[in-house]
Amino acid sequence: MNEVETTEQTETSGFLARYHEITRDVHRGFIAEWTVTIILLLFATTTLVQAFVIPSASMENTLLIGDHVLVDKLVYAPAGKISGHVLPYRDVRRGDIIVFRYPLQIKEDYVKRAIGVPGDHIRLVNKQLYLNGHAVEEPYTKHSSSYIDTYRDNFPSEPNAPLPPSAHDMLDNHVVNGELVVPSGFIFAMGDNRDDSADSRYWGFVPRENIEGTPLVIYWSFEAPTADLTNGNIGIDHIFDVVTHFFTKTRWSRTFKLIHGYPLQ
Repeated sequence: MNEVETTEQTETSGFLARYHEITRDVHRGFIAEWTVTIILLLFATTTLVQAFVIPSASMENTLLIGDHVLVDKLVYAPAGKISGHVLPYRDVRRGDIIVFRYPLQIKEDYVKRAIGVPGDHIRLVNKQLYLNGHAVEEPYTKHSSSYIDTYRDNFPSEPNAPLPPSAHDMLDNHVVNGELVVPSGFIFAMGDNRDDSADSRYWGFVPRENIEGTPLVIYWSFEAPTADLTNGNIGIDHIFDVVTHFFTKTRWSRTFKLIHGYPLQ
């Protein structure tokens, strides 16, 4: 009897030892694999693709408040000797939707449409865009008011409200024969919602080095007020709103919608 018990104990001990050995290896492998995966995801998220939420109405109706987009950070990156022949690097084009660091507050990200690239001549006449001497069709624009503002809708002109020094520099040094001329190393950007957009008309050019990328796709769109989306700390009210109204406030028709620029000639 004792021999049987000893044998059983020995077998049990051997089984447990083998179990712990196997599970230890599995746990180590599992943790190692996920550690590498998370590192790669973080690297890709910060280096190649970045999530971004639209907090304002300045790009309506192309992008709505609460659209959550993935931004391609690779496309405008400086091309290397080898990578430039393999990866789809290119410079900013007229009509591209761009995400950039706001020139007046570098920690803030803005999204607008690139209207003018270096050398372009730009002017607005009663809301109509003229680019390099001819009227341009812009099917993406939204005009929420028929009122013609003397500065906003007839640009460049004498400002009718206080502007920062960067905007005054633009108006004082880069206007030729009534047209704004975009200097080298800069982009002129405006929102698609022309009557409700704080853009280059009000704070000046976008430095090329401030441009981070272009939105690729809307991965989720949720109806939420600007205050909830601009709060650095996610509020309890917003979390409760998402949890309780996820299905009713999610704009399902916009989910996985691809975002495209519009070529301006």
